[in-house]
Amino acid sequence: MNEQEIREIVQQVLTRSGPVPMDSTIPVEASARHVHLTAQAVEALFGPGATLEPVRELSQPGEFLSDRRVRILTPKGELSGVAVLGPVRSAIQAELSLTDARALGIQVPVNLSGDLTGAADVYLMGTAGLLEAKGCAIAARAHIHMTQGDALRLGARHGQVVKVRVHSRRPVVFEQVPVRVSDKFALAMHIDFDEANACCLEPGCRGEIIL
Repeated sequence: MNEQEIREIVQQVLTRSGPVPMDSTIPVEASARHVHLTAQAVEALFGPGATLEPVRELSQPGEFLSDRRVRILTPKGELSGVAVLGPVRSAIQAELSLTDARALGIQVPVNLSGDLTGAADVYLMGTAGLLEAKGCAIAARAHIHMTQGDALRLGARHGQVVKVRVHSRRPVVFEQVPVRVSDKFALAMHIDFDEANACCLEPGCRGEIIL
């Protein structure tokens, strides 16, 4: 075996085992427990005329962390200081991890955000009132946001369900991850804190779609 053949073999090994190109991966973000409110719920919890004021923009265009916090209550537990995200929506939604749900003593479905099928009942408490929020609590299913351009580049389509390998200190493959495509989105995979802990998610971690 001559020197050129050895170099070719080494190059093949490096190509197979080297890092995945950045343009074929997606950023992975952990989404902490939070609540989406209607305009009516904002006033019920924080007083007449109350609104949601932005504190920090989130990765998805138009979404923001607001200046409001609530307590989530059930007969068996509570979570305090839960972030309220804006802008207001057409329905109340509490997105929890399964660990959060266990602490509250409730059973929640694992649904895509916006799907309240089978959602659990909780109470929300703000600075001005208590609100019974029926059918609002879910565990958000891991999902990917992307634009049409991202979808073309990554070979994905809206509604497709894929596997995603998260490259971290504890690599994990997430299965049954829906792809959501809209030019109103920014490229990111969202997982909850239970999932983030499972894969040792750290800032800068990225995922590779496995079609």
